[in-house]
Amino acid sequence: MHSPMPSLQPCPKRASDDIVRTAVRMGTFVTIHVVGPAAAHKSEAHSPMLREEAVEGAFAWFDRVEECCTRFDSGSEVMRLAAQAGVPVPVSTLLYQAVQFALAVAEESGGAFDPTVGHAMETRGFNREYRSGRQIRSALDRGAPVSYRDVRLDPERKTITLLRPLVIDLGAVAKGLAVDLAARELSPFENFAINAGGDLYLGGRNPDSEPWSIGIRHPRSDADLIEAVRVSNRAVCTSGDYEKRSADGGHHILDPRTGASANGVASVTVIAPTAMLADALATAAFVLGPAEGIQLFDRLGVNGLIFSVPSFSTDCVAPDLPVLTRYATQAMHEYL
Repeated sequence: MHSPMPSLQPCPKRASDDIVRTAVRMGTFVTIHVVGPAAAHKSEAHSPMLREEAVEGAFAWFDRVEECCTRFDSGSEVMRLAAQAGVPVPVSTLLYQAVQFALAVAEESGGAFDPTVGHAMETRGFNREYRSGRQIRSALDRGAPVSYRDVRLDPERKTITLLRPLVIDLGAVAKGLAVDLAARELSPFENFAINAGGDLYLGGRNPDSEPWSIGIRHPRSDADLIEAVRVSNRAVCTSGDYEKRSADGGHHILDPRTGASANGVASVTVIAPTAMLADALATAAFVLGPAEGIQLFDRLGVNGLIFSVPSFSTDCVAPDLPVLTRYATQAMHEYL
């Protein structure tokens, strides 16, 4: 598991009737914070019992999404799909929506984002189940290159057909989807925060009745922040090359067009209406690089920050941090 970044900044005036719960879900720490109602607005609808039930319901969405979308469980729905290439397979609404969204982002990004990189991720060692430590290997052989164009959807029958043997990786979609579903569960309480290992949704206001403050990690020093943003009713997601490393020195964000780790960017943070959108676009922009990444954000009406630095070095720690080049959308200043 990796440390969650961006992170919620401290709320010193947190009320005693706030609810804060943390649990391990989808291979990372998930923290849910529901702000207690002001005394003038307390009612049965906002009772501690109802808020606790909503928090449990929010956590349950992470389990449901994982059951459908993880490639780290040979019995998951997406891995059962991988074993049935060439035939239309009826799938759950959750899996269908996740794949449909992933394919749309793949098309929009010209293949810089591509959910069919699952087997390539396996071969690079990103296939270890977080609870047991077991390596999950599909039965596929390294064959001809595959792409998102090898996946067909039937919207009427809700089926997915894999035109070639392949493994769909929804790592840049599923966690965001779970955050969005959890946020929907908590929406009656207006003021809440969900932090799922760096994928966040911030509802309403923090305990000080101000926008939530989010710190973004310096990509070369986990003890330092490179930026902070203030948001309400928005998702914030970051992709960085520092979270997971492979044995060959690469990282877990692959350029699907080359099969190698993307190396033009160190971290990307996206602010968007939904976590699924922010999560996927952060990955897409990481692969595209700064110029095309910012163009993608502008085209889709989201805001973001992209930081590029010299090539990765484990020796790059404070006080000798490398100089970063910062790229931002024009409207990003509204959140700083």
